[in-house]
Amino acid sequence: MNRPETFDTEALLDIVKDIYERQIPFDRVLGLKVESLTMEEAVVGFEMKPELVGNYVLGSLHGGVISSVLDALGGMTASTGVVKRMVGRPAEEIATALTRMGTIDLRIDYLRPGKGAYFKATGTIMRAGKKVAVTRMELHNDKGVLIAVGTGTYLVG
Repeated sequence: MNRPETFDTEALLDIVKDIYERQIPFDRVLGLKVESLTMEEAVVGFEMKPELVGNYVLGSLHGGVISSVLDALGGMTASTGVVKRMVGRPAEEIATALTRMGTIDLRIDYLRPGKGAYFKATGTIMRAGKKVAVTRMELHNDKGVLIAVGTGTYLVG
């Protein structure tokens, strides 16, 4: 009798990284690159490009780009809570759980214009329950200046 394929924590985190970096078309448009992903923190980076400009005079990021990046990062961060619960489960069950995730609420505080050549966003889990996860995200430019912060609530179960 064949047993369903199961994954350890590292393999599951690699699957989450692949989903957010390669499988979601909009994340590819944004140019998101996963710099690190652990059970405690997710970090993504992206380069400034003309298509992401919102204020053409300042040459700064569009607010929607900032919001989208922080939302994608929040979802990725919330995924680690799902991963923690799914270790040792069959691949189909994990895939189903990850595809059922969604944003419930997102709050973004824009602190400064998004000026820079490269941006890095970090996310951490504030609470991970069976149904809902709450995350905290920050976006910094290449000089370490804090551009925006966010809090996201995600359906995870």
